[in-house]
Amino acid sequence: MNDEIQLWLEMLRSPDVNDRLTAVKTLQHLGDEETIDALIIALKDENFVVQKIAISALWEIANPVAIPALIECLVSTFLEIRTEAASALNELITQNDLLLLLDKLESNNVNLQLNILVLLRKIHAIESFSAILPFLESKNHELREAAVTTLRYINQLEKCPQALNLVFDRETIVRRAAALTLGHLQDTDVITILCQALTNDSDWQVRRNAAISLAIHENYQAISALKIALDDEHWQVRKSAVQALQKIPDIQVMPRLIQALTDEYADVRKEAVIALGNLAHPDVINPLQQVLDDPDKEVAIQAQRAIQKMQTDRIVLREQ
Repeated sequence: MNDEIQLWLEMLRSPDVNDRLTAVKTLQHLGDEETIDALIIALKDENFVVQKIAISALWEIANPVAIPALIECLVSTFLEIRTEAASALNELITQNDLLLLLDKLESNNVNLQLNILVLLRKIHAIESFSAILPFLESKNHELREAAVTTLRYINQLEKCPQALNLVFDRETIVRRAAALTLGHLQDTDVITILCQALTNDSDWQVRRNAAISLAIHENYQAISALKIALDDEHWQVRKSAVQALQKIPDIQVMPRLIQALTDEYADVRKEAVIALGNLAHPDVINPLQQVLDDPDKEVAIQAQRAIQKMQTDRIVLREQ
């Protein structure tokens, strides 16, 4: 450590907070890797402003040697410090830090556990699955929500029976996260459970997320539930249900999709136009032509495209 940095390190030990602030700001301005040790010391300062500046400085230097010290900041009583440290770590951690993160996950500190669960999403490692699993049954609903969300980011994960029942969790935030995660799982009962959430949950965001997941699965078993969802009281649920039906075109829902062309929300009408175009049935041309004068320009454009595509496809078929 050179003499200049040593001087600022001594100031970091000053009882005067203004001296410490001056020192940490100067170290940040220097931005030199030789300042890392001094900045790590500043992370333990009693003043949270000093701590935050030190975190920002280490973030800018971006040397992975600071990762263990930054992880310790995740147990801070200051939300601002935890947030800043988590942001820095999200950019610094790599696959090489997996074992360190899993070790810290065994801590009893909820703030640390929550942040580690989020950081694991960047690594995507299937090796973290067994460590995440117990948190799906945590008494803390924030941990359950974080854990079931993290499952979506794990590579090669196809089944997780423990995650299925979280779609019926007593906490709304957990159900919302679980409904999205089930879109990435292949368990036997996934489609049935998502259909139940879509048609029965009291929260519209859970219902919307269930429809989004059903769109990912593209499973014809979901058609009946999606058909019911076309009458949902919330337009975003109706929109997501129509988007799912675009992926699984079936003639039986054609009448309901035609009705959706008169939905009060343009987003729903536009998606219905696309879904009808995907059906490519002669009976949808007339309803689509009536939408050409829709007050929303995008709806009209999509209707024109759908009609043109069907007409072009018909000409190609005749020529063949």
